[in-house]
Amino acid sequence: MKKQFKNILYVITATVSLSLVVQPIASAESLSDLKSKQQELDQKKSKLNSNINEKSSKIKYNKSKQEKINKQIQKLDNKIIKTDEKISIVKSTIAQTTSEIEDLQTSIKDLEKKIAERDALLQERARAIQEGGGSINYVDVLFGASSFGDLIDRFSAVNTLLDADRKILQEQADDKKSLEEQQKKLEEKRKKQIENRDRLEDLKKSLDSQKSSKNKLIDALEREQSKLKSQKKSLQKEYSEAIKVSKKVQKEIQNEQARLAERARKEAAAKAKAKSKSAYVSNVGESGDIPTVSSGTWTRPTTGRVTSNFGWRDIGSGPEIDYGIDIANSVGTPIVAAADGVVFRASPLSTYGNVIMITHSIEGKTFTTVYAHLSGYKASAGQSVSKGEVIGYMGQTGRAFGSHLHFELHTTAWQGQKVGAVDPRRYISF
Repeated sequence: MKKQFKNILYVITATVSLSLVVQPIASAESLSDLKSKQQELDQKKSKLNSNINEKSSKIKYNKSKQEKINKQIQKLDNKIIKTDEKISIVKSTIAQTTSEIEDLQTSIKDLEKKIAERDALLQERARAIQEGGGSINYVDVLFGASSFGDLIDRFSAVNTLLDADRKILQEQADDKKSLEEQQKKLEEKRKKQIENRDRLEDLKKSLDSQKSSKNKLIDALEREQSKLKSQKKSLQKEYSEAIKVSKKVQKEIQNEQARLAERARKEAAAKAKAKSKSAYVSNVGESGDIPTVSSGTWTRPTTGRVTSNFGWRDIGSGPEIDYGIDIANSVGTPIVAAADGVVFRASPLSTYGNVIMITHSIEGKTFTTVYAHLSGYKASAGQSVSKGEVIGYMGQTGRAFGSHLHFELHTTAWQGQKVGAVDPRRYISF
């Protein structure tokens, strides 16, 4: 019995001893696993932070790159504006020279007619003298007088004939000299006209090259903006003016614009047919800075500083897309039509505030321009407007942080902000 008890006690003691030995080993293994997992988590966290920092660095670099591209675009815009001004001056010179050439051609025709008529008269007089037996002997005429009174009459007649002959000959000589001078002047002007037209062609080629370079930069800018979008998921918040319109309003806008687009097309065709010599638009009575009307189809819609370009931006409520260009200036600054067209809306609309929308028909294609946040209107729906004509005034209505014009250009009829929206700098220099 004692022996059995001793065996049981031995077993119990061994078991307890074993448990005391095994337990610390198990705890040590669990702690090691936890530490290992913690290290893995720390590594993942470190890698994640590294990725975040790398993305942030890329985004920062991307934004910096965009700013550089925007500066390059602005430099090209300045060159394009100067080239446009030179083209306008050369075109004006060509038009003036053309008018002067036409006047000279008319004057030369008149002189040639007069000279030809005098030549005929002098030939007639020479023929009469020849038929009368030679030159007229004015002394015989005077001595053939029958009385003193007859002598005076004959003397007066002879003087008149002599004066008439001298006058005809002098006029003929003067007109021939004038004709020679005018023909020389005409040739000089024609030569100058050819030089001006060659210069105009060179300027146009330079302008096309500058615009092509600008469009390549805009393409590069849009590629960078696309990268930015893919690099940061938080950039999914795509809105600018947050335009929200009901389906009914949208349908009404589309129907009205479709009707006015056809009208704009007809008016554009009529203007092209009856192309006037001057594209000057009178804005008599306007105060404030009115932008210079540039040559070509499009012109800048207002004066002021560009505060936001087409594409991604952050104005305090997170990253968003700006579907146009923002130009800041004082309230009341005149806004002009960017091209010939028909106004299809001039009224408040969602966060656009007071807005004007114009339908343009250019080479058979429909375009739309949008002018938002206006303080007032000078054009109404259904009105035809010309490029450079004042249509409204800058303001701060709708979703606007300070007085500015939000300007959009769409290569389609207006079907909301996103449809057909392009960087206006592809068509206009700012």
